[in-house]
Amino acid sequence: MPNFDLSQRVAFVTGGNGGIGLGMAKGLAEAGATVVIAGRSKTKAETALAELRALGEADFVELDVLDEASCRKAIDATAARFGRLDILVNNAGTTVRKQPQDLTTEEWRRVMDTNLTSAFVCAQAAYPHMKRGGGGKIINIGSMMSIFASSFAAPYAASKGGIVQMARALAVAWAKDNIQVNCILPGWIDTDLTRTARAQVPGLNERVLDRTPAGRWGSPADFAGIAVFLASRASDFITGTAIPVDGGFSVQT
Repeated sequence: MPNFDLSQRVAFVTGGNGGIGLGMAKGLAEAGATVVIAGRSKTKAETALAELRALGEADFVELDVLDEASCRKAIDATAARFGRLDILVNNAGTTVRKQPQDLTTEEWRRVMDTNLTSAFVCAQAAYPHMKRGGGGKIINIGSMMSIFASSFAAPYAASKGGIVQMARALAVAWAKDNIQVNCILPGWIDTDLTRTARAQVPGLNERVLDRTPAGRWGSPADFAGIAVFLASRASDFITGTAIPVDGGFSVQT
């Protein structure tokens, strides 16, 4: 379908070497995009890169999301190599699971800078390339914690709430440049991060299954379709939105 065709488009995915990021990167590659995954270790990304290259053109660029200069350099290098940058997926993220009274300010800042500040820096770095190319798509990965509260995720929830509001602000500011900015709100997805959560939070697995109408945890593959939709012409009149991908968790009482 032409509206979903990403041929000749270049996508930059932070944290694209595994989990939800890789699930989205695969969807973009299958739709024809050239996909650049960005992270700190090429060795860690080799498996992901091999999977993506089986689908189309893909590459890796070194990126430390906590380093502003690294973010800007990686995005500029990608645009220079491929001659354009059409799609940015801000997916890199981390968390610290502690009760709020036990958090240090260093832990708070690390989560906020990884999840929120880096997304702003990458979006800002991508903006001139997208504007020059006549438009672009920015996809921020929020969380159901943008909607709900959890006692053990104060900085994570704050960062993910912030990324939704930031996307709305960017959507308004850059609409004139034909840049659409949207958020995906993952529910409980089976990744390395949530496997750790299941080990640390007693009863979490059972509560998730009971609350989720789909009756299962999500998988990274569940994000391929929404990534293609939000990166394609099919979503040209959709901007500033936050779309849950959660098996119905957020609508179940």
